[in-house]
Amino acid sequence: MTIAGSIILIMLGAILTWAVEFDLAGLDINVVGVILMLGGLAGLLFGIYRISVTRRAVGPIDEPVHRHDVYEEPETRRTTVYEERRHYDEPPI
Repeated sequence: MTIAGSIILIMLGAILTWAVEFDLAGLDINVVGVILMLGGLAGLLFGIYRISVTRRAVGPIDEPVHRHDVYEEPETRRTTVYEERRHYDEPPI
């Protein structure tokens, strides 16, 4: 049950307890409202506890982890470019 669901149960229980003037044979609406409020309160406390447990900070690590990876550089290739000079009086290629 989420925290929002718990708050909705508490609000619904409060409405049934103090704002509803309705009678059913064999069912007390006020008791149903109190039960919903208690269930919502229990769910709210459990949700807050679950969040506080999952958000605990992790303590420092005794020994830091060092990675000593060796990376080899690829062989470099040299490219030689030869350019031929053109004269303006020659026809286009």
